[in-house]
Amino acid sequence: MAPEFRNGQMAQITIRKLSDEIHRALKAQAAHDGISAEEKARRLLAEGLFPPNETGFGDRLRMLADGVDLEGVDFDRDRTGIEGADFS
Repeated sequence: MAPEFRNGQMAQITIRKLSDEIHRALKAQAAHDGISAEEKARRLLAEGLFPPNETGFGDRLRMLADGVDLEGVDFDRDRTGIEGADFS
């Protein structure tokens, strides 16, 4: 995931009403990973919002066709030439 910049700076948020239990768990996991609690929170947010194992459109499309028997099916292709765009 690429960070998005706004006027050369990254956005910031403040999380209020975070329970002590969650704060302790965040700090413990961060310490275990050898990173700051702030970095751990950024990573958790990114992973939650953009799961790394999420399948893309092509993968989902392929899954729709899994098990479909296309034996003997022939698709005609349009082989006519392509004209480039005229930007004049």
